[in-house]
Amino acid sequence: MTEPNYAFEALLTYLKEARGFDFTGYKRSSLMRRVDRRISQLGMHGYSEYLDQLQVHPDEFTTLFNTILINVTSFFRDAEPWEYLRTELIPQLLADSKPEAPLRIWSAGCASGEEAYTLAILLCEVLGPDEFRRRVKIYATDVDEEGLAQARQAVYTERDVQSLPDGMLERYFDISGNRYTFRKDLRRSVIFGRNDLVQDAPISRIDMLVCRNTLMYFNAETQARILARFHFALAPSGLLFLGKAEMLLSHGSLFAPVDLKRRVFRRAARPTFLGDPVLAVPTPALDVSRLSGLDRLRHEAFVAGPVAQIVITDSGLVAFVNHQAEKLFGLSSTDCGRPFRDLDLSYRPVELRGHIEKAKSERRVVRVADVQYTSAQGEKVHLDVQIHPLTESTGELLGAAIVFQDVTTARRLQEELEHSNHQLEAAYEELQSTNEELETTNEELQSTVEELETTNEELQSTNEELETMNEELQSTNDELQAINEELQDRTGEVHESNVFLQAILSSLRSGVVVLDPELRVVVWNRRMDDLWGLRSEEAIGQHFLNLDIGLPTDQLRPLIRSVLGPGPAQDNVTLSAINRRGRPTSLRIAANLLVDGHDAPAGAILVMDPASPNGDEPAQPETQPDAQPEADGRN
Repeated sequence: MTEPNYAFEALLTYLKEARGFDFTGYKRSSLMRRVDRRISQLGMHGYSEYLDQLQVHPDEFTTLFNTILINVTSFFRDAEPWEYLRTELIPQLLADSKPEAPLRIWSAGCASGEEAYTLAILLCEVLGPDEFRRRVKIYATDVDEEGLAQARQAVYTERDVQSLPDGMLERYFDISGNRYTFRKDLRRSVIFGRNDLVQDAPISRIDMLVCRNTLMYFNAETQARILARFHFALAPSGLLFLGKAEMLLSHGSLFAPVDLKRRVFRRAARPTFLGDPVLAVPTPALDVSRLSGLDRLRHEAFVAGPVAQIVITDSGLVAFVNHQAEKLFGLSSTDCGRPFRDLDLSYRPVELRGHIEKAKSERRVVRVADVQYTSAQGEKVHLDVQIHPLTESTGELLGAAIVFQDVTTARRLQEELEHSNHQLEAAYEELQSTNEELETTNEELQSTVEELETTNEELQSTNEELETMNEELQSTNDELQAINEELQDRTGEVHESNVFLQAILSSLRSGVVVLDPELRVVVWNRRMDDLWGLRSEEAIGQHFLNLDIGLPTDQLRPLIRSVLGPGPAQDNVTLSAINRRGRPTSLRIAANLLVDGHDAPAGAILVMDPASPNGDEPAQPETQPDAQPEADGRN
């Protein structure tokens, strides 16, 4: 990872605090390239110097923003995904919605509006203009106010609309000369506004969100924040349409791919946890009436009880034995009245006499658990014995009740449960061992997946970087093309001016020579050629006073210096010279000052005419029959 550039970070902090625009979430590499480009245009060195420039010249903010925010867009850019949107997604979106339900579309990062109007055109193609105006709202947002202003006007040049499919230009644009304006009745359904994807709240209840080639300018953390906002903005089954450089491989919990090749995703549903309802069943009240014959009822209930029971008196005699005790221990009604100690049951299978005395003395229930006994029928049973002391309300001891609870089934189930637990424990240990092996394998696979994800993210980052550079190159190419067109226009104007000036100089009957401040020949017209026999290509660039043409040029020095100097200027002079045919001639030479666009001296203009005999007016040049063909031959 590269070291942070503290001067650059200070510049971003100043932009955030001074103008409220947060560029800290943008990728540093592409952002630094754009800022470096602006710094180089100003001829500055370093971010600190440029920060001073921003503080002194607030207007520089606008230029910097236009440099950073690359507004490279066009109608139907990357035609294949738009065709998929028209033929598949929009019909599916309409099928999933109610016929009268409104459609809310969000174009995030709309730049100068071409993308938003492309959406409007596609929806018009599917719905028709009337249904489009009634149902559709397209919210187009960006952070560039200048781009939004252009988008609201909806006026484009011939070059901007070249990418429109056949027929759509005539159906959706009003044409005026070389200006193409999107139809006003349809434009009302497209609402433009400023929205910072990083800081501002998202638009809600969106059926389809289009954000193409915008996320690639942000770093991974900022992309995650923006995608969370997009997830909130979309309706439960809303669609997200991205650019070709954006994959969403790391955000599967938020968006599920619909068509990964064309970068179309659907909002993933959030998990919902529902609890089962609890039903309260009312318990009917028990209506107990007064009963008669309770003593007999108690006796019969005791005799018919499902658990073996024996009641003994305080003196140790057997008072009652129920049917289950008779069946289990081989007792009968004749055993009632006998001393309990005389029964085999008193000591076999377990010694009960000591437990009975303990229960009586301590006046509490005594339990003897897991007593194995072979019944009178020869069945092995497991019993839990409980000895309950019986007392009156006054506390006087009456006797004891011995209850024999058959726990054979429970014991068997307990043994089976213990056996099952052993088996389960063994299976669990085996499962745990297998699970550890799987965890080891999973960790290795996870490590491999993380490496692949890292590689994929690097490739995706590289792809986004290349896409960004391509956008920058396209933007630069557009600028160069515009400059080249302007240069061609100006070159044509200069050429026309030169042709016009040459025609004027060639038409003059006076010899004209133009000198620069160093007295070098700049212009030499055709009449000068006829007078002195020296062609313009031979004279231009030569020092005028050094030309050997039969003209006493040294006598012209005072005239030229007076024109160029600060003192009073001499208007003209008459000199005798030898022309190209060797004949003496008298010339009247007039000198004028040549000034540039700022009224500064730029040279001198000499105009030569044959002098009249009296020296007042220039004489008509003598006709030379053989001069014209020779001049024509040179030119």
